[in-house]
Amino acid sequence: MKTVRRLLYRDIIASVTFVALAFLALFFFIDFVDALEKLGSGGRMIGQVALAAALELPGHFYELFPIAVLIGSIYSLARLAQTSEFTILRTSGLGPARALGLLAVLGVAFGALTFFVGDVVAPITERQRVLLDAKVSGPLRLGGAGAWMKERRNTPEGERNVSVYVGAAEGGALLSDVLAFEFDADGRLLTRIGARQARVEGEGGWTLVDAIVTRWPQGPGAADKPTRIVEEAHATLRWPTSLGPDVVAAAVLPLGTMTTTELWRYTAHLSDQEQAAQRHEIRFWRKAFYPFACLVMVALALPFAYLHARSGGLSLKVFGGIMLGISFVLLNNLAGHIGMLRDWTPWMAAAAPGLLYLLLSMGAFAWLVRYR
Repeated sequence: MKTVRRLLYRDIIASVTFVALAFLALFFFIDFVDALEKLGSGGRMIGQVALAAALELPGHFYELFPIAVLIGSIYSLARLAQTSEFTILRTSGLGPARALGLLAVLGVAFGALTFFVGDVVAPITERQRVLLDAKVSGPLRLGGAGAWMKERRNTPEGERNVSVYVGAAEGGALLSDVLAFEFDADGRLLTRIGARQARVEGEGGWTLVDAIVTRWPQGPGAADKPTRIVEEAHATLRWPTSLGPDVVAAAVLPLGTMTTTELWRYTAHLSDQEQAAQRHEIRFWRKAFYPFACLVMVALALPFAYLHARSGGLSLKVFGGIMLGISFVLLNNLAGHIGMLRDWTPWMAAAAPGLLYLLLSMGAFAWLVRYR
């Protein structure tokens, strides 16, 4: 059995590695050519363009590796079936259950590699790419809506709700165009703070630069008195807040920079602040379940080993594997959007595509083993 395991694993790993490298080379070329139009803007050099394209490769690897596993496994198993090697293995005692068990172990190993790249390597390289882009092109603009954060405070005067707007960011620690609005428990505006820049500190506060603080009257009977607004200007201002670097980075940086643990913590923060968290919950569960897609892919490839060579050429089977992989990616992305629109349970929306394709592969495998 060790010889059989060595034969299958060596052949499948070689095929998967070749397909993965081909995908990465293709996407590196596409990203590099797409970024050439920015060459020269902000002093961007050819080396920085190539580095930015290279920093995107771990993210592409994470997204594409399950498809590479499917295509490489189908190619390897179909080739073994075409040359009758898999038939010889079957007559030598490699039953369906044992073959499924061998590929399941390989699928788990592929899944562990996917998790490591997607949860350790890709967030680091994606954050470095964002910082590189911010260094060359200026602060990261967050669009017309910007980024909004919220926190609740319990003070001696009562509960306070604070909403913070950020217009641009350089990484996750230096923010620009900052606005903060403080409301009381009844929703009355108490304080407005506008700052040109803010630096997020790790000790539970921000340092605001060129801040203007506007205060409205508060306390019993304040609504019946003539409005007297107090405005103060500060070159620098220490502003206490519980919005730490992790929360700020999650709010202003792309979701690709977040690990599974960071997504979980940020989702809990949004729920505690009574903010919409379904998008991040679905993203968390998708990221948690995605490595298991490799196990689904090897299970989906196994039925191709039981197809006789006369039922289709090798190229046709590989083409079928590519179509299956693309359909899985499309369904996986579509399920998240449908889950948000239909208000599905987040973990069900994330797990549905993988479960559907696993049932499809097991059904095809059982049918081929029984009737072919």
